[in-house]
Amino acid sequence: MIPDVPVNKVAFIDDDNDLRAANVQALQLAGFEVLAFSSAEAALRVLGRDFPGAVVSDIRMPRMDGRQLFQKLKDEDPDLPVILVTGHGDIAEAVEALQAGVYDFVAKPYGPERLVASIRRALEKRRLVLDNRLLRSTAESAKTDWPLIGQTPIMDRLRATLRQLANADVDVLLEGETGVGKELAARALHNWGRRCHRAFVAVDCAALPSAALNSELFGHELGAFDGAVRQRVGRIQQADRGTLFLDEIETLPLEAQGKFLRVLEEREITPLGSNQVQTLDLRVVASVKSDLSEAVSGGLFRADLFHRLDVVRLRIPPLRERRDDIPLLFAHFLARACERLDGPQPVVTDQMRWRLHNHSWPGNIRELAHYAQRVALGLADEADSSTMAEHPPLPERVASYEARVIEDTLTATAGDIRATLEVLRIPRKTFYDKVDRHGIDLALYRQR
Repeated sequence: MIPDVPVNKVAFIDDDNDLRAANVQALQLAGFEVLAFSSAEAALRVLGRDFPGAVVSDIRMPRMDGRQLFQKLKDEDPDLPVILVTGHGDIAEAVEALQAGVYDFVAKPYGPERLVASIRRALEKRRLVLDNRLLRSTAESAKTDWPLIGQTPIMDRLRATLRQLANADVDVLLEGETGVGKELAARALHNWGRRCHRAFVAVDCAALPSAALNSELFGHELGAFDGAVRQRVGRIQQADRGTLFLDEIETLPLEAQGKFLRVLEEREITPLGSNQVQTLDLRVVASVKSDLSEAVSGGLFRADLFHRLDVVRLRIPPLRERRDDIPLLFAHFLARACERLDGPQPVVTDQMRWRLHNHSWPGNIRELAHYAQRVALGLADEADSSTMAEHPPLPERVASYEARVIEDTLTATAGDIRATLEVLRIPRKTFYDKVDRHGIDLALYRQR
């Protein structure tokens, strides 16, 4: 869920009792929650950093005037919007106050609509400030969960399962779409277990050169073939006593699959050009983008290797199944990007929030991280103008919200249709009609 701090409070300070009472009534009628104070000192005892609202103060008051109050509030929270109410003779002072950072000044006499308009603008600015603070603080508190940040139940279960498996000497098969963080999950298994002080060796099976595949994986001895001018330790042996991560193992050629099956069964390798068998102590974590059983059925993947790998299978959910984690992840990536660029962290605007909430994120975490980098570089508006410049019509927004509610409910019920119907309180036929209309794949939500 997008963090959204309720910001509707107005602190009104004036030593004139009648004027204060009249303004409080007008502001309450406009829908604001009003805190009234007869002096600046009384207001300071209540107001502080992260006050969810704006401050309106008369500039002429005994003991501490409005400008002095503003300065003290600025020292406490420089982003707190302060509006000063001035008499005709105070205009010059009010202009100086604006230059010092006062949000606005309203000259007497004024109509209620003038003050209300200024307050609404100030509250909108305040809401953005507090939302961004909340995003940053939440991302900071979530660092202990890195690399698997998330507060949704599906991520809580995934982290708990990974921690449970971290010290178990079993191989793990990770399923998930492109960009969901399969390597991050593999690294979590490694870092949270007893092998954390040994090597984590990641092999991109799709990028292995076919001509040198055996040498790359298994290594070779000096003179094993033309051009073997020195001994090479293969990637599998490099992972001895650590973790071997095979990314996109479904792309491994059939010949290499047969050789790798022996590695899994015997924990042994024989480098090219050698007759000496080397025993290994390693854990294997493999990842696939889709169900390997389909590749087995199509003759593209060995059935015996699939069954040997399929000891523990974990599915890494796409972002669309954990939308409430998107703001948290975005805040984390934005903070990291700003740190790398050594620049200030930009304000998350309503357009950005709308995109975070409504975009489908087909590239998952990788796409979200790249978007955060564009925001940090100040390129988000330019790069995403086609999707962010205009909000879609109301029917599209309603449809998007309906689809999200159905997806969230399916996630919470682990794909149990009966439980989902009870939560949504709609007929079964209506449910399936909506699933078809929104293109929701029910199989994605069923627990394996």
